[in-house]
Amino acid sequence: MTLAALARRPGTAVRPPASCDPAGIPGPAAPARRSTRDADGLAVASFVLGLVGLLVMNVLLGPAAIVMATLALVRSTARRGRAWLGLALGIADLVVLALLVTGNGVVAWNFGG
Repeated sequence: MTLAALARRPGTAVRPPASCDPAGIPGPAAPARRSTRDADGLAVASFVLGLVGLLVMNVLLGPAAIVMATLALVRSTARRGRAWLGLALGIADLVVLALLVTGNGVVAWNFGG
């Protein structure tokens, strides 16, 4: 049965989705829940990228961790501690990069000695 057929039948009402008000206009409840969830994901991603960035690719992962942590904090994440750790690790990535550049003169990791 199609929506048009339901609308034509007497006594049947078409209900809007749960995220809508009675008039069928989407409300702010669904985007707010998604925004918090996205902010939590950004906080976790910044922490992971900052941690991995200490070992490899700190020239890319450090700034990415800083940006993601800042976005998570601005969007009021529930995982504020993880976002702060991601921010600190991103800054530590850039400090390690600066030490490597001043010590070796190149932006490269050498695990082989």
